[in-house]
Amino acid sequence: MENRTAVMEFILVGCTSNPQLRPLLFVVLLLTYVLTVAGNILIIIVTLVDHRLQTPMYFFLRNFSILEIGFTSAVSPKILAILASNKTTISLPACFVQGFLYFMLGTTESFLLAAMSFDRYVAICNPLRYTTIMNSQVRTLLVLGSWIVGFLLIILPTILLFHMPFCGPNVIDHFFCDNSPLLKLVCADTKLLESMSFVIAVFSLLGCFTVTVVSYISIVITVMQMPSAARRQKAFSTCASHLIVVSISYGSCIFMYVRATKASEVDVSKGVSVLNTMVSPLLNPFIYTLRNKQVQAALRDIFGKGEVFSKEPNK
Repeated sequence: MENRTAVMEFILVGCTSNPQLRPLLFVVLLLTYVLTVAGNILIIIVTLVDHRLQTPMYFFLRNFSILEIGFTSAVSPKILAILASNKTTISLPACFVQGFLYFMLGTTESFLLAAMSFDRYVAICNPLRYTTIMNSQVRTLLVLGSWIVGFLLIILPTILLFHMPFCGPNVIDHFFCDNSPLLKLVCADTKLLESMSFVIAVFSLLGCFTVTVVSYISIVITVMQMPSAARRQKAFSTCASHLIVVSISYGSCIFMYVRATKASEVDVSKGVSVLNTMVSPLLNPFIYTLRNKQVQAALRDIFGKGEVFSKEPNK
């Protein structure tokens, strides 16, 4: 335990070491980060001010955009600082704060995506009871529950890892304080912590994914029984954007934290991390706006005619 304070900072070596690529990578990642934050802020504003978007689906979407901003902000600013200054060190407390925020917000996203799947299930399979079931109290509880569960699942492993002895080396083979590279630097037996992390990953990712799959199986069965082709197309259209986001988010997370646990897979995991941390949050606003006619109409009103406050909600 005397050696536990020997390591006071870590060195992140996941970014490129090629000095010629650093300016280009910095510009690309900075543009990606700015567009991600701006796009998700735009979604938040539109779903707040437009009368037509005051429904449970857009309430969840608004909270999902808030999570996306926090999720990418937990990692992106440090990556940009490393590329701009070539200073690759991060203090031990900052490293654990970054790791906690990243995993807590990511876990919360998983539960929120499951809640959004349940919302689509109720809307399509029980349309007459939709407003009754998904009332303001229920959807608020679902969002708060996602935050609380995400916090509780991640706080204990983070505290345990923080109190582990780090006596060197202090080089993290990643571009942020990921769990797997950190565990390799611990000067103690980490089997218990590894098992705990694996169980949490299986519970949060595969558990929420199961809820999503069951919801969409029920949705598909219900939609296929609809007599009208137009109704079937409309029902599938309302779920398409969410299904794309679910596929990207769950696919990358399951690969990294359920399958990619061996040392030989860390390099592949870093590439998938870029997709999950920076690309996916950038795509989400475009996925929802490009495929959603109500959001498109709201954006036209805001940037076009400016009549968003004068129009009555759709019946």
